[in-house]
Amino acid sequence: MNIPDPFSLSYHNARLLQESLKSNDLLAGKLVHARIIKSGLHFSVILLNNLMNFYSRTGCFSDAQLLFDEMPVKTIFTWNTLLSAYSRQAKMSEATEIFRKIPNRDSVSWSTIIMGYNQLGRFESALKVFDKMIKERVIPTQYTITSVLASCAAIKALDIGREVHSFVVKFGLSGYVSVVNSLLNMYAKSGDPMMTRVIFDRMEYRNTSSWNVMISLHMQHGRVDLARGQFERMSERDIVTWNSMIAGYNQHGHDFDALCTFSNMLRDSLLLPDKFTFINALSACANLEMLKLGKQIHARIASTNFDTYGPVGNALISMYAKSGGVQIAQKIVEQSGISRLDVIAFTSLLDGYVKLGDLKPARQIFDSLKDLDVVAWTAMIVGYLQNGLNTDAVELFRLMVRDGPKPNNFTLAAMLSVSSSLTSLNHGKEIHASAIRTGQASLVSVNNALITMYARVGSINCARKVFNQIHWFRDVVSWTSMIMALAQHGLGEEALEHFEKLLAAGIKPDHITYVGVLSACTHVGLVEQGRRYYNMMKDFHKIEPTLSHYALMVDLLGRAGLTQEAYDFIEKMPIEPDAVTWGSLLSSCKVYKNVELGKVAAERLLLIDPDNSGAYSALANLYSVCGKWDDAAKIRKLMKDGGVKKEQGITWVQIKNKFHVFGAEDGLHPQKDEIYKMMAKIWEDIKKMGFVPDTESVLHDLEEEVKEQMLRHHSEKLAIAFALISTPENTTLRIMKNLRVCNDCHSAIKFISKLSGREIIVRDATRFHHFKDGFCSCRDYW
Repeated sequence: MNIPDPFSLSYHNARLLQESLKSNDLLAGKLVHARIIKSGLHFSVILLNNLMNFYSRTGCFSDAQLLFDEMPVKTIFTWNTLLSAYSRQAKMSEATEIFRKIPNRDSVSWSTIIMGYNQLGRFESALKVFDKMIKERVIPTQYTITSVLASCAAIKALDIGREVHSFVVKFGLSGYVSVVNSLLNMYAKSGDPMMTRVIFDRMEYRNTSSWNVMISLHMQHGRVDLARGQFERMSERDIVTWNSMIAGYNQHGHDFDALCTFSNMLRDSLLLPDKFTFINALSACANLEMLKLGKQIHARIASTNFDTYGPVGNALISMYAKSGGVQIAQKIVEQSGISRLDVIAFTSLLDGYVKLGDLKPARQIFDSLKDLDVVAWTAMIVGYLQNGLNTDAVELFRLMVRDGPKPNNFTLAAMLSVSSSLTSLNHGKEIHASAIRTGQASLVSVNNALITMYARVGSINCARKVFNQIHWFRDVVSWTSMIMALAQHGLGEEALEHFEKLLAAGIKPDHITYVGVLSACTHVGLVEQGRRYYNMMKDFHKIEPTLSHYALMVDLLGRAGLTQEAYDFIEKMPIEPDAVTWGSLLSSCKVYKNVELGKVAAERLLLIDPDNSGAYSALANLYSVCGKWDDAAKIRKLMKDGGVKKEQGITWVQIKNKFHVFGAEDGLHPQKDEIYKMMAKIWEDIKKMGFVPDTESVLHDLEEEVKEQMLRHHSEKLAIAFALISTPENTTLRIMKNLRVCNDCHSAIKFISKLSGREIIVRDATRFHHFKDGFCSCRDYW
C-alpha cells in the first residue's frame, strides 16, 4: 500500500479548500479541516493559512481568529490573512490593532489597510497610511496605487494625486492598465482634463475602463459630441459605458438621445440593464413627459423581477408624477412605503399635485415623512406658492424655523416672494431676520431677493440699504434688482445712474437689466434716453429685443404723447405684438384723446384677447373723455352682451397683520360708519385747502354732485380713511390697488398727505407713488 507523502497530502487538501471556497461550501471546508487534523497536518503553516483564508472569506471570523491564536508559527501571510478579514468587514479599529502588531509589514499589509479605509470612505486616513508607507520605504504595488488614486479622486486631492503619479513613474508601474486607468480617473474627477487627455493619448493599450473614463469626463464638462465620438470608436462596451452615455445625455438635457441610446443597448447588446440604466431612462421619460414609454420601461422592470423598493422605485414615482400619472405614482408610494420616498421623488410628486391644483395629498405625504431635509421643506413651501396658497406657505415656513432644518437661500428667496405677493413689510422683515440668524444674509442671492422684496412692499430705502451692504459682491442680478426697484418707485434718474455705474464696473447687462432701464425711462418720460438705451441694447450689447422691450418702448412714446410714433413702432416690429403692447398704446390714446388710433389699438387687442375687459373699458372711457357718450354706451353694451365682466377695482391695506379690502362705495366693512364719517371730513378739509374734484374722471353722463359723491367713495380714499383712524400719528400708510390710480384720487392723496402730515405710499398696477407734504414722487407723470 502506497502512503502519500505529506507534501502531496498538503497540496491535495489545499486544493480541496480552494474548491470549497469557490462553491462557498462551509460544510465541505470543515470536513477538509477535520481531515487535516486526522492526517496530522495541523501544524502545516501553509494549510493553516489556507484554512484561515477559507474561514475569513466564508464569514466565520471567530473560527479564523481562533485558528490564528492557536498557530505556533505565524508568517506574514498569516497576519495579512487576518488583517484582510477585518478590513473586508469594515472593522478598522481591530484591523489597525492587528496592523500595528505585524512584526515585518510588507506591501500587502500596507495595501490591505489602505484598501480598508478606502472602501469605508475614510479617504484621508487611507492617504495618511500611504504617506507613512512611503516614509518607511516600503515599495507600493499596483494594488496600493489604485486604492490610493481612488481616494484622491474621491476627495479631489489633485496635488496628492500628482505626487502618487510620480511614484507610478519611479516604481515602474506605468505598464499596468489598472494603474493608468486609475490615473485617468483621478485626473478626470480632480479637475485636470488636459492631463487626462495626455495620459489617454499616450496609452499603448486601452481597455473598456479607459474609454469609460474619457466618456464620463466629456459628459461631466458638457462635451456631449466628444463623448459620442469616443463611444462610437469603442469596439467593446460594458454596462458602465452605456450608463455613462445615457446618464450624460439625461443630465445635459438630451433626453431623446438618452432614450435612443437605451433602446440601442437593448437591441444591440447582450447586456442587461442595471438600476442606473433604468433610473436614467426613467428620468429622461419624466423630462419629456413620455408616459407611454415610461410604462413600457416599468413593465420591463417588473418582468425581470427587479427590486423597486429603492432608487428605481423613486425614479418610477418621479416619472409618473411628472408625466401626468400622479395616481399611479401615489399607488407606488403606498405599495413601497412612504419611508422609502426620497426628496427627488417627493418633489416630483408635489409638482404633479400642484399641476392638478390639489396639495392636500402632498401635505399628507410631507407630514408622514421623517427627517425631511431643507430641499423637501422648500419644495412644499414652493408648492403652496405656485398654487397661490401664500398663508399656508407662511405657516409652514414658521414651522420649519421652529422644528425643521435651517432654511437655505432657496427657501428664503421663496419666502421673500411671498412677502412681495402679500405686500407685507412686517413679514418681509421677519424673513430678513431669519436670514441673519441662519447666516444666509451674506449670500448675494438672498440679498438680491431682499432688494426685490423691499421694493415690492414699498420700502425703497430698505432696498437701498441692502444694496449698499453688498458693495463688493454685486452681480448683474443685484444691479438689475436695484434698477428695477428704483424704476418702480419713479426714481428714473437714479435708476439710470446705477445702470451707468454697472457699465463702468465692467458688468454686462442682460435682457432683464434693459427691461429695468427702459421702465425707468418710461416712468419719468425720458424719451431720448430711452431711445439711446434701446439702440445700445441692440447694437452694442447684441441683445435681441423681446416683447417686454417692445411694449416698454411703445409705452415710453405713448406716455410722452407720441402716439403716432408709437403706432409706427408697433407696425415695424419683427415679431407679432402682444396684448400688453396694444394695451399700452390704447392707454396713451385715452390720455391724449386720440380716438381713431385708440379704436385701432382696441380692435387689435381684442383680436388677440377677445375677453379682455380692459380693452372694452379703455375704449369706452376714451369715448367718454371725448364726450362721445353714445359710442361709450355701445361699447358697454357690447361688453354686457358678450358676457365680458369689467375687472373690479379694489384697494387693500394691512393693519396689525390683517388685510382690509375695499371696493368703491364699499358698505361691507364693519367700521364703515366711522370710515365714511372720516372721509367726509377729509373731503371738506382738502377742498378748503384748494383741492378741486376731477369730475371728468367719472366717465358717465351724470350730474356733477353725483359724480363728486362717487369720487369721494373711491376704494383708495376709503382705505386711506380707514388707515388714518387705525394707526398712530406719523405712521407711514402703505396702500395697494389692483388697477391704475385715477387722476382724482392721485390729486386728493397729495392734499391728504399734507393735511395729515403722513407719508402715504400707494402701489397701483404699474408703479409706486410716494405722497408726502402735498407732492408725489411721480411728479404727476404716470
